[in-house]
Amino acid sequence: MSNFNELINQNKPTLVDFSADWCGPCKMMPPILNQVKSKMGEKIHILKVDVDKNQKAALKYGVRSIPTIILFKNGKVLWRKTGVAQSPEITSAVKKAIGKEILQ
Repeated sequence: MSNFNELINQNKPTLVDFSADWCGPCKMMPPILNQVKSKMGEKIHILKVDVDKNQKAALKYGVRSIPTIILFKNGKVLWRKTGVAQSPEITSAVKKAIGKEILQ
């Protein structure tokens, strides 16, 4: 989890997928997040956090349902979504939250 704290406190945006192995909808997120990563490349970090193994992080950020995706930059929450989100929705939210220049 030290890596988690380092990443979310960086200037580079970090998209965190809070999930669990037993969660059916959570299994839909990796291919979607791979699409987001292929569109945005090295301009963002994408991190998966297992809520069963990292309960303190889930509690700290109010994750009550999974999957929950939270976008961090400089330690601040810029956007969050609970439930399965599609690549265009996530990409659009990132653009709004951080600014369109991130993808240029």
